[in-house]
Amino acid sequence: MKKTNRQQTLHRGLRRIRRFRAPLAAALVLAALSVAASLYIPVLTGQAVDAIVAAGAVNFAALKNVLLLIAAAAVVGAITQWGMSSLCTSITADVIRDLRDDAFRKLERLPLKTLDNRPYGKVVSRVISDAERLSDGLLLGFTELFSGILTIVGTLCFMLSQSVTITLVVVLLTPVSLVVAAFIARRTHGMFALQAQTRAEQTALVDEAVTHTKLSQAFCREDALTEKFDEVNARLRKHSLRAIFYSSITNPATRFVNALVYAGVGVTGALSAISGRISVGTLSCFLSYARQYTKPFNDISGVVAEMQGALACAERLFELLDEEEQPAEPKDAVVLSNAQGAIELDNVSFSYVPERPLIEGFSLSVKPGQHIALVGPTGCGKTTLINLLMRFYDVDQGAIRVDSHDIRALTRRSLRRSYGMVLQDTWIRDATVRENIAIGKPDATDEEIIVAAKEAGAHGFIRRLPQEYDTVLKSGGGLSQGQKQLLCIARVMLCLPPMLILDEATSSIDTRTEEKISQAFDTLTKGKTSFIVAHRLSTIRNADLILVMRDGHIVETGTHEELLQRKGVYSKLYNAQFEG
Repeated sequence: MKKTNRQQTLHRGLRRIRRFRAPLAAALVLAALSVAASLYIPVLTGQAVDAIVAAGAVNFAALKNVLLLIAAAAVVGAITQWGMSSLCTSITADVIRDLRDDAFRKLERLPLKTLDNRPYGKVVSRVISDAERLSDGLLLGFTELFSGILTIVGTLCFMLSQSVTITLVVVLLTPVSLVVAAFIARRTHGMFALQAQTRAEQTALVDEAVTHTKLSQAFCREDALTEKFDEVNARLRKHSLRAIFYSSITNPATRFVNALVYAGVGVTGALSAISGRISVGTLSCFLSYARQYTKPFNDISGVVAEMQGALACAERLFELLDEEEQPAEPKDAVVLSNAQGAIELDNVSFSYVPERPLIEGFSLSVKPGQHIALVGPTGCGKTTLINLLMRFYDVDQGAIRVDSHDIRALTRRSLRRSYGMVLQDTWIRDATVRENIAIGKPDATDEEIIVAAKEAGAHGFIRRLPQEYDTVLKSGGGLSQGQKQLLCIARVMLCLPPMLILDEATSSIDTRTEEKISQAFDTLTKGKTSFIVAHRLSTIRNADLILVMRDGHIVETGTHEELLQRKGVYSKLYNAQFEG
């Protein structure tokens, strides 16, 4: 990341922290009290040393008072340090919570094309892993920077009040430590950025391996996946080692400089004590302050190294937040209610990649209640057409209208609520069977849910589950693919939308079950505009109109019987399935 980008990321992070000015001010006050207590202890220690004049000449009364004050200062320091750490932890947790909330809401507003072009594991890595790393960096930055800066200022003020000569020794040697830390930090940022990118790549690979375990085993891809993981893991090890190694140089380098500072204070202070300019107690106090003064530089150098990794992760998070969102709805967007189901596609053109046209000049007029079947070879544009109808993607040219409304002038929510959609890929959430069916209608009664399950043919297997409708499903675990599909169909049965999209809705269901729910589909689709994408042509014999697609164009239209009589593309597809 370039310096300007790094500065922009830092400024954006600071703007998010400004919201917590009050708790930050409180944490700063507590840090000041904690530092004051810790700096007061060396003063008291020096007084204790001076109370011991010689053997047999000890001022016990003064020594007792000093020891009590040391104990009190230690208690105050511990309490204020705990309070500051608690506040900083709370602020950090709130900042990261807000960042994750913004990132999650951003994901919901991103156009589908953005998510389709990225491995899901990398997106998850930004929201989870990168945010966690940023949290660690912020927390360390708050706690160490607050205490460290105040300690440096406090010790300098005291030492100046006691001896300008010794203080000059400290001040002249200190910049060496800062130069070393800054030099290393500049070179470690790029290494931490590479580490974060490779970690995201590894997360994506693990997500792919776990999600598609059956597929990889079916094609005996375990060795290839393991080899790929080993390669990514080796790169992550390489980048992590380089980042950690170079950042870890900071601490010993600054410790070496700090040892020089301590030695300089010791020699200069000893000479001052011998000449009588300071007492032995003051010398011990100076040595204690020299250690306290140099310690924050070690801590801050560690913070700087940690912050490089945190900034790299913050940049990745802000990149996600800066992604272009789907076009905003017009202020006068129409809420589609009681849709009749009249749909018109007027000279629609669309492509996922500009240089590869997919759908060109597509026109279609669908009357309310018509059942439209879409058939054709893979990649001909059937599912793409569904994506356009649902406005998951916007058309490049032309228009799609529902009840004479251009869908771009409708609210997305009302448009999508007007469709019931059953896909080939099932999605079952971690919830009860009842909650899974009622996703589209959370306020549905038990009776409505049971009726929908019966109409979908799912009631029988649900009754055989351990707790029936109260059985908790873990991402569909324990259910066959066909049973999951039946639950998805029951969702649509429950909502009874005016328009339906069935994208290979019965592809995972056996023939007997398919016949059973066909009657339910006939009831469900009666009077409703329906789009049915099917490879099993037996499911679309009763469609009002069958569209045969190829390369984004309609090549044939008609009923089942009409298309068979033409002996064209549809006839060949049908005969290949039932006569081959």
